[in-house]
Amino acid sequence: MTEGDAPRSRREARESFLTHQQDEDPATRGVRGMLTRMGIRVGPSESERAERADERAVSQHWPGPRTISVVNGKGGAGKTPSTVLLAAVFAQFGGAGVVTWDNNQTRGTLGWRTEQGPHEATLLDLLPQADRLLGPSAQAADLARYVHHQTRDRFDVLRSKPIAMANEQRIEPQDVDAIHSVLSKYYRMILIDSGNDESDPMWQRMIDLTDQLVVATTTRDDHAEAGALLLEALATRDGRSAYLAQQAVVVVSQADQKEPASELEKVADGYRSLAREVVTIPFDPAMVDGHLRYGALRTDTRRAWLAAGAAVAGGL
Repeated sequence: MTEGDAPRSRREARESFLTHQQDEDPATRGVRGMLTRMGIRVGPSESERAERADERAVSQHWPGPRTISVVNGKGGAGKTPSTVLLAAVFAQFGGAGVVTWDNNQTRGTLGWRTEQGPHEATLLDLLPQADRLLGPSAQAADLARYVHHQTRDRFDVLRSKPIAMANEQRIEPQDVDAIHSVLSKYYRMILIDSGNDESDPMWQRMIDLTDQLVVATTTRDDHAEAGALLLEALATRDGRSAYLAQQAVVVVSQADQKEPASELEKVADGYRSLAREVVTIPFDPAMVDGHLRYGALRTDTRRAWLAAGAAVAGGL
């Protein structure tokens, strides 16, 4: 001990019996996994380590609810698949408490791409009950009357009513606040599938409530350009919106199975100067039509969505 150093207590000087090296789980994949099953302990490959790291990232829980908004000003750019499959990743690996919300006044399709519960309730049914659901006597199970549970992917869906005209389900900014307050009370993670009208007050209020922005786009030029213009517009809206744009995650999905991989990389490269992270998703027929389910995807597609979830988690 040098002159001036404070003396260490006996407890500080003693090495704790509880301190130990965390052993790495052996390999489970490929040839290494086969050797493990034969009784020969082999460490995982770098790709398996990377996958485990992504699983840990999406499995964590944060102090307080987190809101993720999925955006693009063009329809068909992949907002709904991105919302659903990111929710599935967080729910599959991180457990319950994940909800998706169709914040769209013009034919929102989140309800069409997900499983329906034993009722037909939408956010229009939830809104009049917001004060009661925020009250001290309300219980988490009360939400089952208004949300649709996904029995395989383990998250809930708050639907809009796409069969109604926009003027019949007009949602004001204060309604967005009310819905968000209810969902924040009962869920740890809220993923919002947004509409296409960036001038809509409900869209802008969604941005004010967002913790992490996700831009969904396909490799189509008009989808990619719309997403880039949105980020550039948010950068000039206000300081918080500019930060969201700078820290955004961009998910680029392959639009056509006949496209070369170079098209994915071309769009991804164009976004790297605009966003914090860019993730590419290969074409998968299970994403084209019908209900979206994580388990129905190809192995490489599931891996890509796990990487997308980890990128989102990095901003929370």
